[in-house]
Amino acid sequence: MTSNDVSAQTTGAAQDAAKKAPAKDPWELPDVSGLVVGVLGGTGDQGRGLAYRLARAGQKVIIGSRAAERARAAAQELGLGVEGADNAECARRSDVVIVAVPWEGHAATLEGLREELAGKLVVDCVNPLGFDKKGAYALKPEEGSAAEQAAALLPGSRVTAAFHHLSAVLLQDPEVEEIETDVMVLGEVRADCEIVQALAGLVPGMRGVFAGRLRNAHQVESLVANLISVNRRYKAHAGVRLTDV
Repeated sequence: MTSNDVSAQTTGAAQDAAKKAPAKDPWELPDVSGLVVGVLGGTGDQGRGLAYRLARAGQKVIIGSRAAERARAAAQELGLGVEGADNAECARRSDVVIVAVPWEGHAATLEGLREELAGKLVVDCVNPLGFDKKGAYALKPEEGSAAEQAAALLPGSRVTAAFHHLSAVLLQDPEVEEIETDVMVLGEVRADCEIVQALAGLVPGMRGVFAGRLRNAHQVESLVANLISVNRRYKAHAGVRLTDV
């Protein structure tokens, strides 16, 4: 038997195995119960709401702020085992770090935490928006999106994008048991996205859905401007629900 024959047999066997392997169920998500989730900007409305919902679902959560005292005070108010720390300590102690800081401080915050965020799974939920007398409108960062800016600033981190379209009012309301909405998750590595999807799925009514690579983050971030207009017109707290998925 020639080397070409052996190569052909090996290739054929590999192809047969690939054909027989069942397709992975896209809703088969990893167990994230042992992960510590940090929330940078955890004293703001969005970060505080995310911290509350994840902690309420049983996740270990640390909220970060530029001032450790402020973070600890917010954590004490939330209860549920939430801890507070300055941003650097929050990043160091967490496995997954959600970035929920104001857009104006996004770049500076991440640049200052590059070392602490190295090797971490970073979830950017920042929406670059401007406001004028006509209402909210989307801004486009030089890198393309806030998530892509994060990826450029954090070459040693695994950057994803998610949690953009959630109402901070609903997140923080203890009377709201379920939040009926989908969370679009974007990233370069499917396994990282699945971790974020699983975290989203911890919140009753919420579902994490893979929505593409980071190059598609701009339109996801921009949609928040439309939701603000919807909410103002209809006095609502609208989110996003994807059909036929």
